[in-house]
Amino acid sequence: MPDLTAIPCLSDNFAYLLQGGGETVLIDAPEAAPILAALSQHGARLDRIILTHHHADHIQAVPELVARTGAKVAGNRLDAARLPPLDQPFAPGDRLSIAGTPAEILDAPGHTIGHVAIHLPQARMVFTADSLMAMGCGRLFEGTPAQMWATLRRLAALPDDTLVCSGHDYLRGNGAFALSVESGNDAVRARMANGPATPAPLSLERATNPFLRVAELRAPLGLEGQDDLAVFTRLRAMKDAF
Repeated sequence: MPDLTAIPCLSDNFAYLLQGGGETVLIDAPEAAPILAALSQHGARLDRIILTHHHADHIQAVPELVARTGAKVAGNRLDAARLPPLDQPFAPGDRLSIAGTPAEILDAPGHTIGHVAIHLPQARMVFTADSLMAMGCGRLFEGTPAQMWATLRRLAALPDDTLVCSGHDYLRGNGAFALSVESGNDAVRARMANGPATPAPLSLERATNPFLRVAELRAPLGLEGQDDLAVFTRLRAMKDAF
């Protein structure tokens, strides 16, 4: 199984380094300096950069990293016009090898239309960037509530022990919102006090993330008789105004 290193970047971003099978792979590239420092610490040369979506805080370090390391760049070919030049384009549904481990590209629209998640089933890891996040989900800058809800359902169907590696540490703000809609959730309080933000097991997200708890929140929100999408849509609107 590959070794995983979470790299704090910018003010609250995370990039992830995977090492295994003779390959070093980076998931997203928010900031060059901490990524280069992590590579130096591990005595590794970067082979590949895999991008989840086109936002600057996930891709802006690509040119410097490519210039410094010669790494190849992989990303969603369906969104290639908004990504750095791709050496290895892929599409949702494709299966790859990442750091010596089988991986699958999951369609994850909502935050952006071309957003993907990277699932390593044997390693029990999923890199969700700004789709499923610590006690939250990304804002719907381009997609619809239906798209994001379908993405969250797809990710929530993974095994409980899957390690969710998301793109930001929004634990404090997301936790405060979670308590505003489910004040009796002691698991949220414990997570806010002790972490983790990311990575975290999917079982913990199911226990603390309001966007995965629509069934528990339907009645408190006064939405009895409404379907899951309606509850999610209300929650996302409430979070946007929180």
